Amino acid sequence: MKAIREEEGNVMRFLNGTPNYDLTYNDVFMVPSLSDVQSRQGVDLSTTDGLGTTIPVVVSNMTAIAGRRMAETVARRGGLVVLPQDIPLDVVENVVRFVKSRHTIYETPITMPADGTVGEALSLIYKRAHGAVVVVDGDGRPSGIFTEHDSVGFDRFAQLQNVMSREIISLNSSMSAEAMFEEMTERRISFAPVVDDSGKLVGCITRKGALRSTIYKPALDRDGQLMIGVAVGINADPAARALALSKMGVDVLVVDTAHGHQTKMLQAIEQVRANVASLPVVAGNVVTASGTRDLINAGADIIKVGVGPGAMCTTRMMTGVGRPQFSAVLECAEQAAQLGKHVWADGGVRHPRDVALGLAAGAANIMFGSWLAGTYESAADTLRDTNGRLYKESFGMASNRAVRNRTRDESAVERARKELFEEGISTSRMYLDPERPSVEDILDQIVAGVRSSCTYAGASNILEFRKNAIIGIQSASGYEEGRPRDTSW
Repeated sequence: MKAIREEEGNVMRFLNGTPNYDLTYNDVFMVPSLSDVQSRQGVDLSTTDGLGTTIPVVVSNMTAIAGRRMAETVARRGGLVVLPQDIPLDVVENVVRFVKSRHTIYETPITMPADGTVGEALSLIYKRAHGAVVVVDGDGRPSGIFTEHDSVGFDRFAQLQNVMSREIISLNSSMSAEAMFEEMTERRISFAPVVDDSGKLVGCITRKGALRSTIYKPALDRDGQLMIGVAVGINADPAARALALSKMGVDVLVVDTAHGHQTKMLQAIEQVRANVASLPVVAGNVVTASGTRDLINAGADIIKVGVGPGAMCTTRMMTGVGRPQFSAVLECAEQAAQLGKHVWADGGVRHPRDVALGLAAGAANIMFGSWLAGTYESAADTLRDTNGRLYKESFGMASNRAVRNRTRDESAVERARKELFEEGISTSRMYLDPERPSVEDILDQIVAGVRSSCTYAGASNILEFRKNAIIGIQSASGYEEGRPRDTSW
């Protein structure tokens, strides 16, 4: 690993000299520095790659995770979601249109008619974190609200008009987030439909959601609409897909393959770049300076760094190929900076500390997926185990299951050949955390942790954080010492 020179002044430095071996996030820690940043609320987490995101979070292009609900919710809080490459273009177009049409403050409601059944409502209610179905009349006006609690004592075939609560307190769409929060606090309600001046339903909001809208800034395009990214594979016709996506209004293209440092990837980047003009192009994955340099020279604006650190990835165990993520990000970020470009740290994130350390190493954004698999907003269906616990099924994008999805148009023989070789987990149960079941709950954790890290480093933004961070190396027992205990020992 190339030594980081302290005199460069714009990169992190090691506490006791640069090591001659590679490091994971668990291997390192940050020491506090003299700080005049008085509050974490004053830290600006706007990202440095020029995309316009206001928090350094990118949701990976994993089929079980990245969908329209996730894209809408994360963009509203300032991050970015990348849709997978194996989604047909007509479906992508519908998702992009949906996300671009969403409001920046209030949320998309789950709606049903009054003659809908309890069973139908319960099958939908876990698709949104607000946990309510708004029952609407023929004119689109709220006539009732149904929650899971309302179903107690009724069978699944009971109609909502016989079960729902008819006591509705609606908020006008002209109200600010602050006013909505104040109104809901005063009335002691946690959920409310949002209506226009004619009384028609246009959205919904929770009290916590209104509060979040006073803290977060949404990631918006030039037209003031929520941002979204889409992945492009290097097979088939990446240039044609990229052109089609650019015409749909996609904000970021991610040319994606597990082994990014290959001739076919360089050709794909050149073709995509020729077709999309100034649209930002992300490419990866790589783990070396040479890989970073080659992808940038081919036309990429941002390089995706990480081979094998993902929770659903078995590449390192299957092939021995990869690199500890902290060192990979450190080297690739330095090379990208020399060329006036940026990197995303993709994978290896388990805790908010890992997001902070990835930023300290030089990443402009931190990309991850499995951490968000067990949330209401992930694309997979919500299931319930024999003990009544809610969970979702997730899988890696190099797994047998993902390969089947990507090769559905190929011959049976070709599909069977490719399915023999997989480098990912095909099914994994990701349980919803009762304390943090929404992606927004996890974003709160991450933002709180990273902002606090910045205050410890004396930094008011990500650039200052990268400059001020002082990183030390620790043993496994040092890492274990920092883990909290929720029971006595």
